[in-house]
Amino acid sequence: MSATGDVPKILFDTDMGPDYDDVGAIAVLHALADSGECEVLATVASDAHPSIAPTIEVFNRYFGRDSLPVGAAVQGAPDFTAQNGWNDTLINNFAPDVRTKRYPSAVDVYRRVLAAQPDNSVTIVTVGFLSNISALLDSQPDEHSKLNGIDLVKAKVKQLVAMAGAFPEGVEFNVVQHPQASLNAIRKWPKPILFSGFEIGVKIFTGGKVAQQGENNPVSKGYAYNFKTYTKDGEASRNSWDQTAVLVAVRNPEEYFYVNGPGKFIVSEDGSNAWDPTVDAGHYFISHKYPYSHIADVIEGLMLQALRR
Repeated sequence: MSATGDVPKILFDTDMGPDYDDVGAIAVLHALADSGECEVLATVASDAHPSIAPTIEVFNRYFGRDSLPVGAAVQGAPDFTAQNGWNDTLINNFAPDVRTKRYPSAVDVYRRVLAAQPDNSVTIVTVGFLSNISALLDSQPDEHSKLNGIDLVKAKVKQLVAMAGAFPEGVEFNVVQHPQASLNAIRKWPKPILFSGFEIGVKIFTGGKVAQQGENNPVSKGYAYNFKTYTKDGEASRNSWDQTAVLVAVRNPEEYFYVNGPGKFIVSEDGSNAWDPTVDAGHYFISHKYPYSHIADVIEGLMLQALRR
């Protein structure tokens, strides 16, 4: 698996809460777009809480990409966010008008955007639940494309990069919160998948320097607010699960990690997962190559780069 070659066209699918590493992930994505390393096609929410899609738009606006499509999670997706209300805090501080906007379904955004792209050109990055992916695969022909969901993905998508699962086995939040969707999505997905598992981001801590950049932007505000309120005892940095998926979707993953596979990512009905190295299902996963601080420095550097505007 490699992200080299043409500039990746990214469709970003995020739960943007309850955890706040999504803040770092969307900052990394926009930083890479600012430097010409990728093109962002659309951003969609995989969490149905009413604050999630508006929060995504807060960041798109801050980074000067007001016209990026934003999609709301499909019906049946998980519907909750953090108890400290960080989504509402960012909306109220930076773009209160987005709260009343109506957003199209993520599947409608997926189908419209994919249909307009060249064949085999789009990388989908999902750092939340697989609810939208499952619904996309089950979608039927519409005004955007005469192809059903599976055939549309076959035609237009190059790869899926997912912050999902634990390797070689385990139970991971993004998979287990909507197990039926995860099972359906993984079983039906017809193109390669690169996984960044729980064990990758849990060892990489970032956000401390970002939080010190003042609170006049939603990225620094998001980290500073959550450091104080997300846990009872406070935090000075946060695990970087979601940023790793964005990084390896845009840049060559082998510059930062070992890439393992091919194999098969197996999801059980209860949402637990296991890795089968004996079957080539076009699935791959990354494992650590460098000391954790090296990758943390890369990610924090990109997050800081995003704020230099």
